[in-house]
Amino acid sequence: MRCQPSTPCRHRPWRTTGFVNDSSKTLLAASGLGKRYRRRWALSDCTLEIPAGRVVGLVGPNGAGKTTLLHLAAGLIAPTTGMVEVLGERPGDGPAQLGRVGFVAQDTPLYSGLSVAGHLRMAAYLNPGWDGEQARRRIEQLGIDPRQRAGRLSGGQRAQLALTLAIAKRPELLILDEPVASLDPLARREFLRSVAGTAARSSVVLSSHLVADLELICDYLVVLVASRVRLAGDIAALLTSQRQRTGRPVTLDDLVVASMSQTGLR
Repeated sequence: MRCQPSTPCRHRPWRTTGFVNDSSKTLLAASGLGKRYRRRWALSDCTLEIPAGRVVGLVGPNGAGKTTLLHLAAGLIAPTTGMVEVLGERPGDGPAQLGRVGFVAQDTPLYSGLSVAGHLRMAAYLNPGWDGEQARRRIEQLGIDPRQRAGRLSGGQRAQLALTLAIAKRPELLILDEPVASLDPLARREFLRSVAGTAARSSVVLSSHLVADLELICDYLVVLVASRVRLAGDIAALLTSQRQRTGRPVTLDDLVVASMSQTGLR
């Protein structure tokens, strides 16, 4: 996407109509956040604040701490130092808080010997707010055989099943840690369209190395490098500001690369 020099940049990600952007509330807040594994710090002294009601693109080089940050936000691991709050509460602080957050990992972990229908039944048992009708409808619309074992599904189908398990619990926040990294272009596009539809009901944080994917559905950007936030803000506002400053068209890829390299746009 390129902005025309004579007009403000209009970044229009996919999104279902009816979504209300409530940026007055905080989705995720971290201060001095760190996670250490023996002698190695996977994340250190990270301070960040993200408004609610956004579809957030989280990008950064390998080793920046993105996955660790998302695991902390999902309540999958506990911090070594600092604090983190998600939706105003400590992540993983009881079943109610866990139910407010949906999570899809990069390798979309599923039980290979369990059928699709079996996954849905298990999720219904584990999640009090489970929407079984929505889950069954999604699987039917995707053309996935509920009798099929997860281990026999294609990469795109596994990703869609993992997304179904996450969104049918009706979370307020959906966290996606590079879920499309191994998918072919068509499967990746279909997955992102599904996420865009979910954004009508939930805030979303999506980690990806593919800036073009973030551009399709995200309206807020966070660039993380070595546990530090190099850039954060509304994407349309960031693009417009840079265009006005440089006097030339600016792409989202330009912003990300400049932020990661610290060279700045010239």
